[in-house]
Amino acid sequence: MHELAVTQRIAEVALRHAKEHNATRVSDLYLVLGDLSSVVDDSVQFYWDIVTKDTLCEGATLHFKRIPTKLRCKDCTHTYTLTNGKLSLCPQCESANVEVFQGKEFRLESINIE
Repeated sequence: MHELAVTQRIAEVALRHAKEHNATRVSDLYLVLGDLSSVVDDSVQFYWDIVTKDTLCEGATLHFKRIPTKLRCKDCTHTYTLTNGKLSLCPQCESANVEVFQGKEFRLESINIE
């Protein structure tokens, strides 16, 4: 249910920028989500339609871009993409000493206004 709060915050940011630029409408929002992000696209879309009713954002299209999870081995510095959603040993040196450096993102990348 945290998607409701996230969606409300996205709407607040979009509305603030729309007001600052004297917009008459927000038409598109571009969101970047890492594969490890706990945000569910469909839930954000569902809440978006509710929280933006009767605002400049009503009817705006949400565009979701998913970012794959990438890991870096702390021992050999090899980077690789997480496959099947399962943490794995480094394919280069078989170390378990790895860190996630991409895939947890959640951000509003851009907004189109009229």
